[in-house]
Amino acid sequence: MKNKKNIYTLISIALVILFLLLANSFFDSYQIRILNLCAIYVVLGLSMNLINGFTGLFSLGHAGFMAVGAYTTAILTMPIAAKEANYFMTPLVSPLNNMVWPFLPALIMGGLLSAVAAFIIGAPALRLKGDYLAIATLGFGEIIRILITNAQSLTNGALGLKSIPNTTNIWWSFGIAAATTVIMILLINSSYGRAFKAIREDEIAAENMGINLFKHKMLAFVIGAFFAGIGGGLLGNLLGTVDPNMFKFTLTFNILFVIVLGGMGSITGTIISAFIVTISMEVLRFLDAPINLGFITIPGITGMRMVVYSLLLIIVIIYFRQGLMGTREFSWDSVIALIKKAPFKKGGAK
Repeated sequence: MKNKKNIYTLISIALVILFLLLANSFFDSYQIRILNLCAIYVVLGLSMNLINGFTGLFSLGHAGFMAVGAYTTAILTMPIAAKEANYFMTPLVSPLNNMVWPFLPALIMGGLLSAVAAFIIGAPALRLKGDYLAIATLGFGEIIRILITNAQSLTNGALGLKSIPNTTNIWWSFGIAAATTVIMILLINSSYGRAFKAIREDEIAAENMGINLFKHKMLAFVIGAFFAGIGGGLLGNLLGTVDPNMFKFTLTFNILFVIVLGGMGSITGTIISAFIVTISMEVLRFLDAPINLGFITIPGITGMRMVVYSLLLIIVIIYFRQGLMGTREFSWDSVIALIKKAPFKKGGAK
């Protein structure tokens, strides 16, 4: 049976790779960008679910960690000529002004600096609980954005950065999403993952069992921030531009929607939800533009897309209070069991 599951897994991976090959060849640039965003939101959703879903910490500072990763990757990968064009008011500090890194090392550095920022923030903030932790991390996220806005010689301030190399493609985004998924599965199924879940269920009981609460909270927080920085770097090099307004707290809430809809504590749910949320946001974009019904034209209302999207989300949460997957994960056993429950037998109905 185990060999069959491995074969099913290999076939599924092959089908995904085939789909990506076809998409890269036949999809237009807009559709490919949506696929890239889906994969990036998988990375961001998994990173936040590690903190909020598996460890039970109510953190709202994800946008700040994304900003650190996005700016770090952008600055390190931009050509020297592009840096000179961007920093026309205040020159970029040395030696960054003459430094150009390959994409992968720059992406990893963005994740590492985000992890360092999380360690600095987590030292005081993780001693808080519940709503107090949420307010503290939200405040720290805004502090990061304000620092970026005012660090003219490092981040180009409110002007942002343009002409960032568009390195992020389907292979980078889906490859890193797959790597993130594998790392999260290994982590959650390890002794550290079991400690995270114990802290989520009952901190006092976990502490009595010998689990160091602060150490494991900090570990989850730093690892989540690392992957948030990776996701931010992918996003910046996909869009080709970054500015401080991209990383307001509303971006954190978008990622929070993903993990709540998918199920807080479910890797499978986060992946499914990332695709649903990203695609639905684009499908509903027509609501912001005028709609011609032939006999009448309904004027477009800016923001109507978000209103309808929020209503749909509320409906889903009412009927699926634990999210689409809850804390469950995908398994071939459940798929095989579902297939075996065929409604009809040979020769007619049951």
